[in-house]
Amino acid sequence: MVQLGRRYGDGPASLAEIALDEDLPRAYLEQLVTSLRDAGLVTSTRGARGGYELAAHPAQIRMSSVLRALEGPIAPMICASDEPGHANCCDRSTQCTVNVLWIRVRDAITGTLDGMTLADLVPVRHITLDPRVPAPSRAGAAAGDLEPVPTATLTGATS
Repeated sequence: MVQLGRRYGDGPASLAEIALDEDLPRAYLEQLVTSLRDAGLVTSTRGARGGYELAAHPAQIRMSSVLRALEGPIAPMICASDEPGHANCCDRSTQCTVNVLWIRVRDAITGTLDGMTLADLVPVRHITLDPRVPAPSRAGAAAGDLEPVPTATLTGATS
């Protein structure tokens, strides 16, 4: 999903490209995109220039949706699942004193995932300078022409 987020707006990306970039088996990615497509998070395009792309802008895709599409209900224990009906899967849930802990853990995880979008995980694109190309020099500048370089002091102030 992060790879698709990086490529958002550039058209479909092939699984072969993503597999190469992420060093993952293509067969594994095929399993993942099937679940993501079924959840409506990605769309697929057939053909020579086909592939997969996000169904929405990365800022609109909550990480909780991605995790649920790939892993199912968010649940540290089966009795604390956020899916309706799972609360009754254990006959001890009503008198279990640890159940409240698992529900709090689930709620903390869900809150964190709901508060993050795919855009939070997609790094900002930066221009990479070629280290083999020398930076512009200030050759010929007189010693008095150079500006002083700020230095940090113990208090964090600069001089």
